[in-house]
Amino acid sequence: MNIQQQSGQTPMNFAQPPAILSTKDFLYIEDILSWNLEIIKKANAYASLCQDQDVIQAMNRTCQLHMRHYQNILNHLGKHVQATAMAGGMAR
Repeated sequence: MNIQQQSGQTPMNFAQPPAILSTKDFLYIEDILSWNLEIIKKANAYASLCQDQDVIQAMNRTCQLHMRHYQNILNHLGKHVQATAMAGGMAR
C-alpha cells in the first residue's frame, strides 16, 4: 500500500503537464540549455581542429542537432511565457 492510499488521497494524473513552471523547473531548463550550448561550442571547436572530412561532417551534424534542440527549448519557453502573460499570470 502506498502513502497516497494510506492518507486517503487519490493520485493526481495529468493529461498534460501543469501550466506552471517552478523554480526547480527553470533551473533544470537552464541546465539543459547550458549543456546544449556547451556541446555546440565543443563540436564547433573540434570540427575546426580536425583534418578528417568525415569527422568534420559528424561534428557539424552534432552542432546542428544541438542548435535545433536549443532553439526548440527556447521556442517552447517563449510560447509558455506568452500564454502566461495573456492569461494575466505575470506580474508587471
